[in-house]
Amino acid sequence: MGLTARIRTRDGWAVSHAVVTVADMTGAQALRAEADAEGAVRDATPLEPGAYTVIVTAVGYAPAASSVIVTASGRAEVGTVTLARQGGTELPPPGPWTVDPVHSSVAAVAQHLGISSVHGRFTEFSGSIEIAPDDDVTKSRVEAVIRAASVDTGNGMRDGHLKSPDFLDVERFPEITYRSTGLTATGSDRWTVHGELGMHGVVRAVDLDLAYLGTGPDPWGGTRAAFRATTELHREDFAMNYNQVLQAGIAAIGTTLKVELDIQAVQGESLPAV
Repeated sequence: MGLTARIRTRDGWAVSHAVVTVADMTGAQALRAEADAEGAVRDATPLEPGAYTVIVTAVGYAPAASSVIVTASGRAEVGTVTLARQGGTELPPPGPWTVDPVHSSVAAVAQHLGISSVHGRFTEFSGSIEIAPDDDVTKSRVEAVIRAASVDTGNGMRDGHLKSPDFLDVERFPEITYRSTGLTATGSDRWTVHGELGMHGVVRAVDLDLAYLGTGPDPWGGTRAAFRATTELHREDFAMNYNQVLQAGIAAIGTTLKVELDIQAVQGESLPAV
């Protein structure tokens, strides 16, 4: 065997379209091989003993170079080469992913009386994610649906008011929806998700500040990816103009909502039956 190597992403996923080029010290190409579906490179062409430079390239990833010494056996054992996505940004492997609501949260924080915060969450929601191939990962998509009546702030009276026509008006508008329209890399492992939020009968453009936290196996034989996303919303943008002003001129409930999403997604088009 002349050349062996394993090409992986930072999270350990195979890079099946990687190309490995071996050049001698004069810069002349001595060998070129492509990775298989498992990210493995195996080429039986023997190499002359000496020092070589190994260059690994793949669309969507930054090139990686290393040195290797070939002994009298004629083998170049490169080992595992880890490729970083172009620009330092990462996303999970391409394909469909399904949001797991049991291990995810959709939360919002509003100011109360100008001195403290009210924390709320939605307990019923679903979502799907489609990670685009490496050559154009910015075409990845996300869709989510939240049941508006599932709002929970830990206070029944307050929750009832939030469900009323003063706020969410859940009888007329039972669903809150989000559909992405684009994706822009903003830094290492960070993205801006551009999308449209539909709430209270109004659709507005809303961007999410997204961080990809990594992937890993779960106890049920599946693979999970974790994300955290944040944004700010203004109630008046969604025709929720109710406000009680106290004698001191302080609004009882702030008009700005800080939204925090902690998401686990399972690889595949549906959740596992567990």
